[in-house]
Amino acid sequence: MPEPGYIAIEGVIGVGKTTLATLLSDRLGAQLQIEEVEDNPFLEKFYGDMRGYAFQTQIFFLLSRYRQQMELTQTSLFQQKVVSDYIFAKDRIFAYLNLNDDELALYERLVKILEEDVARPDIVVYLQASTEVLMERIRKRGRAYEKNMPEDYIETLNKAYNHFFFHYEDTPLLMVNTDSLDLPRSESELTKLMAVINTHDKGTLYYRGGAE
Repeated sequence: MPEPGYIAIEGVIGVGKTTLATLLSDRLGAQLQIEEVEDNPFLEKFYGDMRGYAFQTQIFFLLSRYRQQMELTQTSLFQQKVVSDYIFAKDRIFAYLNLNDDELALYERLVKILEEDVARPDIVVYLQASTEVLMERIRKRGRAYEKNMPEDYIETLNKAYNHFFFHYEDTPLLMVNTDSLDLPRSESELTKLMAVINTHDKGTLYYRGGAE
């Protein structure tokens, strides 16, 4: 069975997507694709006034993610391994959480056109964590635009992500609980996880680490 050429890491804000994607790309000699989060000029305003800036923030992210996906497809997706720290499909999680009905109707008309051009990963690794752990990790990384992020928003987002991925069937899916799994500090755990990523090619698999 061939190893996956396009691996995507997903999960809620603060769970460790970019860290794992970077580790995997280094191990695999793969191209690393990082979502351009901090380039969104509306993001800090959104965390201060979610209702007032939801639509602007959402559309900026949608178009930014689409541009990145097109660059990936046109330049290197079929030439070498790629590890990404997001999937395009997750954009809908935020849209349905933050937009009102009129905004959502306009968003759906746009996203249905754009998603036709986006390549699907060979496997998605969904990193899970409790809201308490997510908040702790967010505080530790100390990003200015996240300082006013309410815990109840992260809790709601966490539930929305879980619901999305519990019903996800577009690609092989590996679900990893990271509450007590420290992949950046454990070479052996990272090696075990990579072995599972390289062999899982159908349906959903739950990975706990440790003795597996």
